[in-house]
Parts: sequence; C-alpha cells; structure tokens
Amino acid sequence: MSHSLSGQVAVVTGAASGIGLASAKALVAAGARVVMVDRDEAALKAACAPHGDAMLPLVIDLLDAKACASLVPAALGLAGRVDILHANAGLYIGGDLVDAQADAIDRMLTLNVNVVMKNVRDVLPHMIARGSGDIIVTSSLAAHYPTPWEPVYASSKWAIDCFVQTTRRQVFRHGIRMGAISPGPVVTALIADWPADKLAEARASGSLLDASEVAEVVLFMLTRPRGMTIRDVVMLPTNFDL
Repeated sequence: MSHSLSGQVAVVTGAASGIGLASAKALVAAGARVVMVDRDEAALKAACAPHGDAMLPLVIDLLDAKACASLVPAALGLAGRVDILHANAGLYIGGDLVDAQADAIDRMLTLNVNVVMKNVRDVLPHMIARGSGDIIVTSSLAAHYPTPWEPVYASSKWAIDCFVQTTRRQVFRHGIRMGAISPGPVVTALIADWPADKLAEARASGSLLDASEVAEVVLFMLTRPRGMTIRDVVMLPTNFDL
C-alpha cells in the first residue's frame, strides 16, 4: 500500500535537468506541486512551462550563501508549505587528485556537502512544527566504496551519506523521514567530466542508469506508509561490474 502525494508540496534543488528534473516530473505525476530550484533561469523556465502551476520556478544560486539562505522562506512564500525536500543539486570532479583545481574542489564540496546541510537545517523547523516531512538527499554509489577515479567526489558523498544517517536519527521522533538515494552512474551532464575511456567503456557495456529510473525509486521512497522509512537505496546498472 502506498501513501498518496496528492496536495503535497515538494522542493527539488538542481531541478532544471538530470535527476532533479526527472524527480520533479515524477512528483507532479503523483499529485504534488514542486518548487523547482536551480540557478539556470532559462532551463528552469523551459522545464516548468509544460506543467503550469504544478511546477513553480525559483531561481537561486545555491553557491551564494545569502541566496542559499533564502531558499526555504522563498519556497514557503510561493507554495505556503514544504512537505518534501529533495536535496539533489551537486557537482562532480573526476580524475586524479593531483590534477584537481583548488577552486573546483571548494565549489564541489560547498554544493555537495555544505549546501545540503544548510538546506536541510533550514527546512527542519517548518517540518518539526508541522510534525511531518520527508527529506531525500541524492548521494551516490561512490558513497559506498572508494572509487579510484573520483576521490574528491566520492569523499563528498561519503560525508553526505553520514550526514543523512545521523540526522535521520535526530529527526524521526518529529515525524520526519530522511533517506539517501545512491545511484550508480546516471546519464546526466555530470558524467561529462569522466575520463573519456571510462565513459566510452560504460556506454558500450550498458552500465549507465537513466535519470527517470532514479526518479522512480525516489517516488517509491516517498510513497511508503508513514510508519516505514527507506533510509538508503543503492541502485546500480546490472552490468556495472563488467
């Protein structure tokens, strides 16, 4: 038996493309309204246009600390409530650590770790006051074993996976469920930075997921009866280990 999302309001970050957009479309199809958060205004408007007032665009650069702090108040101003937060926005750095640029490391760790923590912290008082809420964080298969071609990215996901599981144990008593979705490689713009030989090998072997497949699992997590928490889902292409 599944729990209906009809009438609920979700906030999805990184919503203009990839997993975020797929998740938002799945949520709308399930009856929710979605506040779509992204810094790419043109892409955001294009994504929202076919869905009328079921998708509400909110242009925010989450790497700007002041703008990041405005997310929850702005979402409440648009939709009046927040039942679901899908903290999805993220960056990727692959390759050898010695080749990584310092400013790129700072940007990725800020978005993948600090911004997620701040967004969750900022939405919690609203959810605690209401006695209910769902928080899903996009983690990665890289959070579950040391991936040698992406040490910076994998480290950010190990950190955020720990954050999800420790915070979950603080907030469940308030009626708030929290979990991580940890997909293997997904066909999105993020993997454009993969080493060319690794990307070609993955495409040839069929070891990539589609963003819509990840969205289906996000929807599964959110629609379980309130007495059940799906705390962590690791999903990977069947051919991943080829």
